[in-house]
Amino acid sequence: MNSAGAPGASRWAVLACYALLAACTQLLWLTFAPIDTEAARALHTDVGLVGDLAAVFPFVYIVLALPAGRWLDRRFAPALGAGALLTGGGAVLRAAFPGSFGWQLAGQLVIACGQPLVLNSINAVAARYFPERERAAAISAGSVALFVGVLAAVLSGRPLYGAGGLPLVLGVQAAVAVVAAGLASLALRTPPGYAGDAAGSVSLRWLARDRLMWLLAGLVFIGMGTYNAVATWLEPILQRYGEGASAGGLVAGMTLAGIVGAAVLPSPVAARDRRRTMLLAALGLSVVVFVALAARHEIAWVAAWLAAEGFLLMACLPVVLSWSEVHTGPERQSAAVGFLLMAGSLGGVVLVLVVQVFIGSPSLALLALAGASLAGLLVAMRLPARVGTGRSAVGSKR
Repeated sequence: MNSAGAPGASRWAVLACYALLAACTQLLWLTFAPIDTEAARALHTDVGLVGDLAAVFPFVYIVLALPAGRWLDRRFAPALGAGALLTGGGAVLRAAFPGSFGWQLAGQLVIACGQPLVLNSINAVAARYFPERERAAAISAGSVALFVGVLAAVLSGRPLYGAGGLPLVLGVQAAVAVVAAGLASLALRTPPGYAGDAAGSVSLRWLARDRLMWLLAGLVFIGMGTYNAVATWLEPILQRYGEGASAGGLVAGMTLAGIVGAAVLPSPVAARDRRRTMLLAALGLSVVVFVALAARHEIAWVAAWLAAEGFLLMACLPVVLSWSEVHTGPERQSAAVGFLLMAGSLGGVVLVLVVQVFIGSPSLALLALAGASLAGLLVAMRLPARVGTGRSAVGSKR
């Protein structure tokens, strides 16, 4: 292992530039979510079609996740550079035509194509620029950036729209994305200190027979699916109890608690090799949370339980990503992240649709989420008790 590269503060500067770019992918993904009705009027189209502007992202991710991961494993810097270019370019495309739904869709598709290249790089940035003892913290920071991007989209959309309409929303986000893309491109010039591009072509066949990766993918499927389902359906669920207007603040509070949890929990969990314990605790709590919410609906009660849910559940993503980084080694880490986040994107679609089936009965909808968490708890129980200090020999076949 070479320890000469990325000395001192430079590795943290690289991580900061990457984190800003990662946050931008989430900001751009959810641009229209807090202003869907207003955006529909500005774009002279239906609210449902505005919703589709965000819906294209998980579908594109599912298609491109593994090819993007393989490209990153083979040619990291060019692949991440392409992701930065697509992110900034798509944002500029949207801002250039703020009144056209067609151009907004085109811009979203460009950004969506860049998203797998950016997000699949979380582990690779940590492995290439950080010593092993700091990698869990670096992965945690990259994951936190995703949640910050979500929160920024939720909190900034309406104020910006009120100040200058859709052109201001798109213009500000494009400026941030272009700066982030430029900084990330500059950061890629910093020589990595710990891992280079994989030599040759690594086949993806190893994923088919890697039991641990499938178990981790199942947990990401349920975890990300649960968050998406809560964010999507909390308002109509609470509307049945006359509290629908509180949903946005509750989701923001859950997300903020998740940012805190993802920032403070993964590093000590990794240092003590207690990843499985953390995942079991989070999923066990998740079962209790949704049963509690089905039983009582006062806003203070809901807020407290959702904050606890966000704090533990959202911290599970960097814990799982850190586990995959230890398990797969440098030649497969971006493909591994792509596989896990592809499962998360699929979960975000499937669990939203599952809860929709029960949305006529809020209690049943919440109990459906409790059932999904219980299934995740059963999956987590099949994980090995300890990760161990050595890296897994996933296999040497190419």
